[in-house]
Amino acid sequence: MSVSLEKIDLLRNRVNTSYEEAKAALEKTNGDLVEALIYFEKENKTKPEEKKAADFASEATGFIKSLIQKGNNTRLIIKKEDKDIINLSMTVSVIGGVLAPYIPLVGIPLAVITKHKVRIVKSNGEDMKINKVIDKVSETVTSTVDSIVNQSEKQETKEEVN
Repeated sequence: MSVSLEKIDLLRNRVNTSYEEAKAALEKTNGDLVEALIYFEKENKTKPEEKKAADFASEATGFIKSLIQKGNNTRLIIKKEDKDIINLSMTVSVIGGVLAPYIPLVGIPLAVITKHKVRIVKSNGEDMKINKVIDKVSETVTSTVDSIVNQSEKQETKEEVN
């Protein structure tokens, strides 16, 4: 039996198979496309669709764009009392951290030690969950620093008395 190229192409596109396998399946099923599809399913001969480089590049670009958009809509804010000291988008913060990693490595702990409030806030003003962790760390650091300062002051007072 002669099988048309159109049917072979249709079958190849549906089950992602070779020309040879598509032609053989169509010949076994007397050119019936639906029966050939069923044949491939029963034989578990369907192959997963291959990802093309263009598809991967498109997905990666879309992912990066959405990540940048989320970063632009999220802010890193460092405050002292009610005054904003730093208010940057997370995109800028991350790029800065990559280009000059010493700045956040020194700056964030220094801000916490000097009792600045570090917040990560969405554009709608909603607090991020990580702020609870930052608050706990800040409280612990503040109480530790206060304790060290108090001990130091007591030690100085004792030395002055003696």
